Amino acid sequence: MNRQRKHRSCAPLLASLTVLATVAGCAPSEAGSVGVTTAPPTTVAAPTSAAPPYLENLLPGMPPPLSPTDVYAANRELSPAVAYHRPLVYVPNSESHSVTVIDPATFQVIDNFSAGGREPQHVVPSYDMQTLYVTNDLPIGGGTLLPIDPRTGKPGEPFPVRDPYNMYYTPDGRYALVVAEADKSLDFYDPHTWQKMHALAVPDCAGVDHMDFTADGRFALASCEFIGRMLVFDVAERKVVKMIDLPGGRAGMPQDVKLSPDGRTFFIADMVADGIYTIDVSTWENTGFVPTGKGTHGLYVTRDSKQMLITNRHEGSISVWDFAANKLVHKWFIPGGGSPDMGNLSADGRVFWVSGRHHGEVYAIDIENWNLLARIPVGRGAHGLTIWPQPGRYSTGHTGVMR
Repeated sequence: MNRQRKHRSCAPLLASLTVLATVAGCAPSEAGSVGVTTAPPTTVAAPTSAAPPYLENLLPGMPPPLSPTDVYAANRELSPAVAYHRPLVYVPNSESHSVTVIDPATFQVIDNFSAGGREPQHVVPSYDMQTLYVTNDLPIGGGTLLPIDPRTGKPGEPFPVRDPYNMYYTPDGRYALVVAEADKSLDFYDPHTWQKMHALAVPDCAGVDHMDFTADGRFALASCEFIGRMLVFDVAERKVVKMIDLPGGRAGMPQDVKLSPDGRTFFIADMVADGIYTIDVSTWENTGFVPTGKGTHGLYVTRDSKQMLITNRHEGSISVWDFAANKLVHKWFIPGGGSPDMGNLSADGRVFWVSGRHHGEVYAIDIENWNLLARIPVGRGAHGLTIWPQPGRYSTGHTGVMR
């Protein structure tokens, strides 16, 4: 049976300034031709002045945000829980069925091992940040998770989990939330025993894929990639609340989802619309669209919570959204071209590591000076890259969505 599939991805690293100095010192000559364009006019509604009700009704068991105005306030420094984790970049190669491991200080590939299953999609940090999981979602009806010890960078033994295309964690840490794309299901597992506890069928969400949670942890917004719509579900009740049809209709292809630092707005990357939609969290209404570039795919909030990186896979560019200015402020093209898909920021926030989905490579990008530090060959179909360790108190999954 042929599965309807699109290409996507995600991840971060570099925990010390010593490492950063090494990185900066290794900047090659190909960091030259940087393209900057003026941001197109936006149609995004400006946020209201009312403060979001972060602390009024938190999901029980969820750590409260450190700041009432920034859900990512904890993402400034590394937790003691990851003190002995080895700084590495992990790249799942979906077409090579392997994982490539890169030393971010030297930009060298130091390991390559079997993903423990077919079509590895993402490398996902666990809620407690003590294990990384490679999600392998084939064969259809099957699938595995491959654990990696972040202290050593070495894999353990794979174990069966049905159709894990992507994986998240509920903000209270109670469940690992397996995104079973082919099954059109969101499956809630005990993250310790890996027993499936609940299954939320989402038959109207073909291609269920990426998601993010509201600031209070009560709701999540998930993309329905194959049908151009979004799904809202209640985390505690495990039930669908609303379906949102995007303006692009069924031809659209929503990808990554990210909550704004102030908790008021969800941003949605759409690979066919070539831009980002915005959804008002209080009303679940679409409030605007901003064109960013061809093949808009991944969304990454910077460590200072001031900006968001947007990967445009089909044109090899990165757009930058400024939250205070409420507009795009920068656009940069990868010298020599590329297909930036998914990844994450280094711990110090300076280097953006992102997979080149159609080129079998990884890009290390200095986002302060906008230089390409390295272009590293990996396997075919490089996808949900993770750099680890990352700052934060806990992981909600994907390639390291930390809070």
